[in-house]
Formats: sequence, structure tokens, C-alpha cells
Amino acid sequence: MGQLKQMLREQILAEMTYDRQMSDEEIAELIDRRMDACMEEQPEEFPQTLGERLKLHRELFDSFRRLDILQELVDDPRVTEIMVNGPDQVFVETGGKIGRWEKSFESREQLEDLIQQIVSSVNRIVNTSMPLADARLSDGSRVHVVLEPIALNGPILTIRKFPEPMTMERLLDYGSISPEAADLLKTLVAARYNIFVSGGTGAGKTTFLNALSEFIPPGERVITIEDAAELQLNHIENLVRMETREANAEGAGAIGIGELIRAALRMRPDRLIIGEVRGKEALDLLQSLNTGHDGGFSSGHANSVKDMLSRLETMVLMAADLPLAAIRSQIASAVDIMVHVSRMRDKTRKVTAIEEVDRFENGEIILNPLFTFREAEKAGDGFGNTGKVEGSLEQIGTLKHREKLRLAGYRV
Repeated sequence: MGQLKQMLREQILAEMTYDRQMSDEEIAELIDRRMDACMEEQPEEFPQTLGERLKLHRELFDSFRRLDILQELVDDPRVTEIMVNGPDQVFVETGGKIGRWEKSFESREQLEDLIQQIVSSVNRIVNTSMPLADARLSDGSRVHVVLEPIALNGPILTIRKFPEPMTMERLLDYGSISPEAADLLKTLVAARYNIFVSGGTGAGKTTFLNALSEFIPPGERVITIEDAAELQLNHIENLVRMETREANAEGAGAIGIGELIRAALRMRPDRLIIGEVRGKEALDLLQSLNTGHDGGFSSGHANSVKDMLSRLETMVLMAADLPLAAIRSQIASAVDIMVHVSRMRDKTRKVTAIEEVDRFENGEIILNPLFTFREAEKAGDGFGNTGKVEGSLEQIGTLKHREKLRLAGYRV
């Protein structure tokens, strides 16, 4: 079947029209014609049952218009991540567990064609001279590509799915946050507090930003800036979405998050949402939050709230040689609330800390913890158990800075 499919695909490619974009219907009709011709020319090698023929037709169509053999994984709501380690190895994450998929690509060329199809759809470039690329699928799923010579075992393709926008109600149902913490965050978002979300890889930072965004009043003008557009603010009508651009083959034309932040400030935003800061753009973020643009969100990789503050200092130093005290003062003025999300050992994702940035004093940023996750100790094995994580997000402090609440009309 593999050889037959490859032969049909080559014949279809030879007949395709390249002077214009062919529609899905035209592609399907072309596949039908080639399959009919093949059935007459090589009846002994052609599938005999209707089910096998429909399967061949679907696989051929997916290879031209969708994601080839990976399409069924993308369509499966149980699959949350797809990891392709070269043409022979495909791994999937389902229910927090990773396992090897029984199918694989028939050739390296088949996988490379799929990668080029994905990145070209969002105007990105990836090749041996530029072997790294970030992209997205039409449903918002995140895509990362690594090619040779960096990838030693063949083209690497990772797809992290975001099938549905996450809401705070669903996070409450999953036990990822407590009702008291959710109510506080709802009030803080409406009162235009600047909120920064930290967490490790796969902890759910983007998911939590999406949940927070539902508390933004629908009448505001919101600008989102991301490396690959993932945030889904469906209730905001006056929404501007911007995405970074990588350099072209000549190494020119790159547009980073910092440039987009500066451009966004000229668009009269009510709020800026920066998907993630990783480098010197952190200085542009702090400057925007410190110049009257309240109510902003952003996120970053870190192991804890304190680690995130240290990383922000390092990222600002990448942009400018400033005294550490000046940087910390800027951070303390710009960021109001820090939220840390974690992926627990049972693969669940939870908010584990909410802390208020209290003040800058004696060269240090002083934090005011508001909520912390306390794990319940299980009888007999203490905290060393490896089963389901049980515990609660407990309130341990109260908000000190209430000026924005007063300005927003809240009784404090």
C-alpha cells in the first residue's frame, strides 16, 4: 500500500496546476481520477474493499491539504502533544502519558514535505541554513521544527495542541485553582493590575493567560504580541493580534517582540498582552507597563516567582547595562501580581502561588504572598508518594496595594 500511495502521489503532483491555488474540491477530483486510472491499469495491486479505497483517498488528500499521517492525531481530542523524532519515530502524549505511536512516515522526504507545508502556511522559512522555526496550525496549535544539521536523527517536529480556549470555570472544575483565588484575579484584571505568569515548560502558562483574558471587559482595545499566535480572546471585538517575524534567507527582516511592543504603544491600546518574554524585550515590556499602560499580562519560564524576578533582571541586562537596583525598581513598579503555575508529578497543572509585588526596599524586591498551594500529606508515605497530588491553594495573605481597586470603583 505504501508504494502504491507514493506512486499515486507523484502522479497527482505531476498533474497539479501551479499557476493558481487549487481548491479542496479540485484536489479531491484529481485524486479520484488518478485512483480510477490506477484501478484500471493495475487492478491486482489496487485495494479491493471500499473501506481500503476510502482510506487511501483520505490519506492522499491529507498529504496535500492537511497534515498527512498526523492528521488523525490532530483530530483526536485526547492527544495533547505530538513529537516526531525523525521519520521512523512518532510519540504522542495522551492523558499526560507519552507513548510511541504505531505509525511512522514512509520516508524522510514525506516528513520534510509536511514540515515545509506547515511553515510556509504562516510565512516562515526553515532549511539547512536556518534549521529552527516556530509556527502554528490553523487551530492555534504550537509547532516547533528542528532540521539537520542540528537534528542528528532526522527532521524533528513537535506539535502542542490547544484544541479549545481554556476558561477559568474549567480550571476550577479541574482543581487547578481555588474559587477564592479566581475571584481575586477576576477583580484584579478588571481593576487593571499588571499580572505576570511564570512556570516551567508545559505548565500551562499560555492556557492560564487565556483564562485570565476572559475577565477583560469586552469594550476595551487589546493588542496581543506573540512569537506564534496562540492566545484566543474571542469576546474582544477591538482586538489586534501581532506575531514576530524571523529573518529571511539573507538574514534580514527580522521583527522581534521588542519592536512589536514599541509599535503597539502607537496604536492606542487599552491593554497589552505579551505571550512570553525570553530576552531583551523584557525591558520594552517594563517600560510599557511603567508609562501608563496598565492591565497588561505576560509570561515567562521559571521555577518559582522569585526565580522569575531574577530572570527578568537578567533579560533586562541583555538589553541595557543598567544598575541592578534600577532594574529591580523598574520591575517593582511595573508588575503588580505574580502567578506561578506548575505541572505536578501526576501530570496535572495547578496554580501553586499568587504573590503581590509589594515594594522595592534596600535594593531588594519585597513580595507579599497571597496564595500558596499546600499538598496534603497522605498517611503512611508522607510526601514521597507518586500518585495523585492532593492539596489546596490556600490564602495566606491579603492585598496591600489597593489604589487601582479604588480607581476602578471597588470598595476596599
